[in-house]
Amino acid sequence: MSAASREERLAKMENEEKSSCVSNSGCGEGSLDRLLPSVSTGLSPRKRTTSQCKSEPPLLRTSKRTIYTAGRPPWYNEHGTQSKEAFVIGLCGGSASGKTTVARKIIEALDVPWVVLLSMDSFYKVLSPEQQTLAASNDYNFDHPDAFDFDLLTHILRKLKQGKSVKIPVYDFTTHGRQKEWKTVYGASVIIFEGIMSFVDKELLKLLDMKIFVDTDSDIRLVRRLRRDISERGRDIVGVIKQYNKFVKPAFEQYIEPTMRLADIVVPRGGGNMVAIDLIVQHVHSQLEKRKLRWDMAALASAHQAQPLPQTLSVLESTPQVRGMHTIIRNKETSRDEFIFYSKRLMRLLIERALSFLPSQIHVVQTPQGEDYEGRTFHGKRITGVSILRAGETMEPALRAVCKDVRIGKILIQTNQDTGEPELHYLRLPKDISEDHVILMDCTVSTGAAAMMAVRVLLDHDVQEDKILLVSLLMAEMGVHSVAYAFPQVKIITTAVDKKVNDLFHIIPGIGNFGDRYFGTDAPPDWSDEEMDEPSY
Repeated sequence: MSAASREERLAKMENEEKSSCVSNSGCGEGSLDRLLPSVSTGLSPRKRTTSQCKSEPPLLRTSKRTIYTAGRPPWYNEHGTQSKEAFVIGLCGGSASGKTTVARKIIEALDVPWVVLLSMDSFYKVLSPEQQTLAASNDYNFDHPDAFDFDLLTHILRKLKQGKSVKIPVYDFTTHGRQKEWKTVYGASVIIFEGIMSFVDKELLKLLDMKIFVDTDSDIRLVRRLRRDISERGRDIVGVIKQYNKFVKPAFEQYIEPTMRLADIVVPRGGGNMVAIDLIVQHVHSQLEKRKLRWDMAALASAHQAQPLPQTLSVLESTPQVRGMHTIIRNKETSRDEFIFYSKRLMRLLIERALSFLPSQIHVVQTPQGEDYEGRTFHGKRITGVSILRAGETMEPALRAVCKDVRIGKILIQTNQDTGEPELHYLRLPKDISEDHVILMDCTVSTGAAAMMAVRVLLDHDVQEDKILLVSLLMAEMGVHSVAYAFPQVKIITTAVDKKVNDLFHIIPGIGNFGDRYFGTDAPPDWSDEEMDEPSY
């Protein structure tokens, strides 16, 4: 796949499913037992402003560009679990102080593959009809700790820190209510959590590894607030100033400014203070290095050497027919037409073999001659095929040919050139996939990193591990061991297993870059198979 076509394909898919972590509005009158008491610092209070900030989508940061996506962290150990918790940065400050700008500057300077930016605005409580009326007339206090659902926020941030997927409520600032659909966000190496009261809740503070307070002059924040609420949220200047004087300024002085003493770093002037941002980035890099959130592929390969192949593996019988087709598709001189033809034949045999592992039950039918025939029928709710793009997509016709009305999902996982880590760029799965038997399709699997990530994604969507069948035309022993060790209940079906993986993670003797040979595209000479399209690495 050329770089241009790769970018076009990714951009098209991103446009289909852009997600944003925005907020929810509401303010109950519950107790503040969990909240930190107001602290007198001895400083004369400065004039500040606060309110709900415009929320941002989760960010997946790569060295090439910033991609808006629901990301999945690649740092899984051999057990299929995240080896270390994510590093969580808490950003606090008044409304329009520049918290989001500081977060973006940190993300740009960090230049690490996976960063999630989470806004506190997503966790406003749901307003009652009476509160909705007050909000419409700017008489509702959004700048009070009781306005936030700290229980939900703490629960979600804790799961996100552990590398688990979460669903984030989506808030509409114009209606002051939650949208019906929540957004799915996955864990990351770094989580940046920003909000006007990020340091107010005791339980929330325990989850923060680093606390940053963004300190910006009150006049600047007020001007920014006026510009934002009038131009972006359709509010009038009288209402904005009324809300500021009645709620925003008092709340900042009582609840927000005192928490500055809890910060590890105070950033004056917000996003313009690059000296402070550079110091923050250096510290985060050192923490990531200590946590070693990277996969040691060499150690993994060494650990699997000389081990017997797992019982969960099923290899198609190497009949003269199967070996003949392998001879053709492995030959570098084979034309594209022949490569496609014989690959499709192997795929059909592979899918047929995979279906034999699905549960069945006795089913008696009557023949046209009036006699009973004791047969078998599929015993389950549904079968769903999930292809790992792009190479896995070539197996979909074979699945459709033998499974009537089969549903199809897609996952795009590609290897980051700089980090060597697999990255999830796109995901589309049926909503009720949790009840299905899933056939996970990719054409080659070498180390198993991408296949493991894809299985983790399915598990995060509540698919049962023993209902997942991983099918691949060709696998390396290393990949087989990795997947089987991490997910012992996943059934693995392939047509052949090669013994070696070279330093570039290519299967030896292998089949070459399946996607490029099948689609007739050329990979840049410095990119490996999986970096281009066979994230099955």
